[in-house]
Amino acid sequence: MIFGRVKPLDAILATAEKKSLHRTLGAFQLTLFGIGCVIGTGIFVLTAAGAQKAGPGLMLAFAIAGLICIVAALCYAEIAAMIPVAGSAYTYTYATMGEVLAWTVGWALVLEYAVAASAVSVGWSGYLNGLLLEFFGFQFPAALAGAPLALGGIEGGIINLPAVFIALLITWLLMIGTTESARVNAVLVAIKVTALTAFIALTLPSEAFSTDKFNPFLPAGVFGGFGSGLGAVGAAATIFFAYVGFDAVSTAAEETKNPQRNVPIGLIGSLLFCTVFYILVAAGAVGTVGGQPIMGPNGIPFPAGSEELARQCATFAADQLPLVCSNEALAHVLRQIGWSGVGNMLGIAAFVALPSVILILLFGQTRVAFVMSRDGLLPESWSKVHPKWKTPHVITAITGIVVAFAAAFLPVGKLADIANAGTLYAFMMVAIAVMILRKTAANTPRAFKTPALWLIGPLTIAGTIFLFLNLPFEAMIVLPIWGAIGLVFYFLYSRSRSHLGRGIVEVHEDDLEPHAPIHD
Repeated sequence: MIFGRVKPLDAILATAEKKSLHRTLGAFQLTLFGIGCVIGTGIFVLTAAGAQKAGPGLMLAFAIAGLICIVAALCYAEIAAMIPVAGSAYTYTYATMGEVLAWTVGWALVLEYAVAASAVSVGWSGYLNGLLLEFFGFQFPAALAGAPLALGGIEGGIINLPAVFIALLITWLLMIGTTESARVNAVLVAIKVTALTAFIALTLPSEAFSTDKFNPFLPAGVFGGFGSGLGAVGAAATIFFAYVGFDAVSTAAEETKNPQRNVPIGLIGSLLFCTVFYILVAAGAVGTVGGQPIMGPNGIPFPAGSEELARQCATFAADQLPLVCSNEALAHVLRQIGWSGVGNMLGIAAFVALPSVILILLFGQTRVAFVMSRDGLLPESWSKVHPKWKTPHVITAITGIVVAFAAAFLPVGKLADIANAGTLYAFMMVAIAVMILRKTAANTPRAFKTPALWLIGPLTIAGTIFLFLNLPFEAMIVLPIWGAIGLVFYFLYSRSRSHLGRGIVEVHEDDLEPHAPIHD
């Protein structure tokens, strides 16, 4: 029975009751927190990949992805406030739909977090290479600077060594328990927002800015066709990655004054701010250097992250590189229009801030796997805590090695698409879980209730499915293949070892969501 083995919600909530948090956050504080959580990875890294899919229509893509995020965020807020424990969507599904579906969500979250961390590692590598060349005239040999050309990397590429280095460095920091203070995070948020504000201020009024560069606005159309990954909707499916992180806002519902009013203001306010911010950044980039995709012989854009596109990009001189070919898109734009110094500063801002994103993604992945291990669904040795460091060092090391391997051999666009596939599935399951809990736990206290759930819930489900179907086919197929591998593992190993299946119902007090080393 698919809804068998449901983890008792009462036991989970009883543990959550032990965690009494002081309500201190107002709407403005929550909005600022959300802006800090969202602005980071995607806008620095994926502007080029999005432009290759949609051209100037990248601006519309940011709006589409932002709107779908808003409805998903409202669903996430209710359930996160109701069940404030570790495990995210995995735990929510376990408490509503049972172990099998919870396993598929946890398995998808592993894909989301680990592959997203790989994507950011590759993005960081692009900024590092650009800064080394600009400041020191040094370039890594092609063999060590990128993935193989056959996988959409660079000519002569074998391994992306800087990406491997940063992934393993952050893994080591997590293993030994290094944390970063809220003050450090506040500085990083300020750096990111200042860098993007400077970008907008320098590009939109620039003499290089021309509305002619927006024509044609939608070279691949609004809708490139299911599985193509093209058009404004295909780009939205990719740059959805730029919004992931808002769930940290929803988990703050328990610490918010008047959550019924302030949580939606914080969520929608921060997402709307970031959407407008992203659209202005896209407009500045396209309007100054152009953002038309490189077309194939059939008049259709070459796929982002493909060998064909990489070959075309290799034919351009470094100072004439199109936006869609750049590994450090925003810094590249400023250098092209005569603001090399500011472009370099923006590159430094991304170089400094992106490792914190890798850290929180790795932390999230190890936390989900840690809870799954302690439930008996993954080997219990993986949830061992180091006697000195007090961290789950085994699962952290395993995760770091997998992340480094993916970062070594795949380009950022492909990695982002794969990560989004897992994210969209998890968000869909959260919306379903919220609607189920409205029926099965109608009287359970909720700090925040999703308004018009009858509309918001189905919109979230439809929106996530729609974006999933607009990912490139190769990224779409990864999720069912990954899921099938996971189900084989579950029925051969996890089902017989599940604590719940063996009648062990434990809810640990330290299952509660811990403070992450840093929020980004």
